[in-house]
Parts: sequence; structure tokens; C-alpha cells
Amino acid sequence: MLYFTQIVFIRDNKEYEFNLFESYVLPLLHKHGGELIYLVRPTADCVIETALGNPYEIHIVTFATQQGFDEYLNDEERVKYMQLKENAIEKVLLIAGSLI
Repeated sequence: MLYFTQIVFIRDNKEYEFNLFESYVLPLLHKHGGELIYLVRPTADCVIETALGNPYEIHIVTFATQQGFDEYLNDEERVKYMQLKENAIEKVLLIAGSLI
């Protein structure tokens, strides 16, 4: 299993666009062998220390294979809504790993 942690920082007042993007693309995970393990929306008081600022959300997803992850990224339905994400996102930190 492959695990991906995505720490998402969005632009001011772009919550609606980002949440709309997620409503379209998160259901596509299962189609490609993915699963959303955690979706956390931390409040500022939950962050003890940061060099990056406070994230809007933290996602942990898993995929059975790299191919499944790549297919999810390139899914035509997901790509169709990428403009929503691009308008809303300030930056994203993506960390790939495995369960040890």
C-alpha cells in the first residue's frame, strides 16, 4: 500500500471553490483503488509550531498501487474540475510514504 499525505493551504475566501472541487473528485478515489483515510481541518490553536503557516486541510489517502494513484491524478472527470482547485489553492505539500 502507498500512502500520500497532502497538506493543503488555500487562498483567502476560497473555501467554497476548494470544497466544491473536493465534492467532485474525492468520490473518484475508489474507482482507482484509493481510499481516504483521514481528512482533517485543523484549527489554528491545534498547530503548535509551523514554518509553512496554518493549513486548511490535511488529507491522508492510500492506493494499492502507484498506477492507481497516477490514474486518479489523470482521471478525465478529475481533470475537468482542476480549475476550481487551481483557483483555490495557495500551496500544497505532498508527502509519499508507506506504513511501517
